[in-house]
Amino acid sequence: MKVVLRADVNGVGKTGDIVDVADGFGRNFLVPQGKAMLATDGTVGQAASMRKSRDVRDGRDRAAAEELARQLVGTSIAVTAKAGGSGQLYGSVTTADVVEAIKAQVGLDLDRRDLSIDDSIRTIGEHEVNARPHTDVQFVISVEVSAS
Repeated sequence: MKVVLRADVNGVGKTGDIVDVADGFGRNFLVPQGKAMLATDGTVGQAASMRKSRDVRDGRDRAAAEELARQLVGTSIAVTAKAGGSGQLYGSVTTADVVEAIKAQVGLDLDRRDLSIDDSIRTIGEHEVNARPHTDVQFVISVEVSAS
C-alpha cells in the first residue's frame, strides 16, 4: 500500500514522503491516526508541497538552533541547590533546573527534552550538559553548581 505521510513516523519516513507500507499498518494505524493518506494522483502533488514546507521549516529551525549554540557556548550557567557540608547535593540538578537557569540568566527559551545529562549532577562544581536543539546541531553547556 502506498501512502503519503502527513507527519514524521519513526522508522517509516518524514512528512511528505511517499512510502510503501504493509496494508494493515496503513489501514489500521497510519490513516486512522491522521499520519498518512492514500497515495493517489492528487495527493502526490500535495506530497511535494509538504516536502518543500518541511525543508523550509527545517532550515529555519536549524538556523535558530545554531544561533542558540552561538549564544550559549562559552558561557557558564550558575545553578544553586541545597547541599551538605561535603559538597553532596540533597537530590540532583535536573534538565528542568538548567532550563530555568538559562531563561533567568540569558533570557533564552529551551525545551528540557533538548538537554541531556550523562551522569546525574549530585555535587557542587563545574559540570557539562549536552544540548541538541536540532538533529544537526549539538553543543555542550557549562553549568556551575553552587550551594544555596
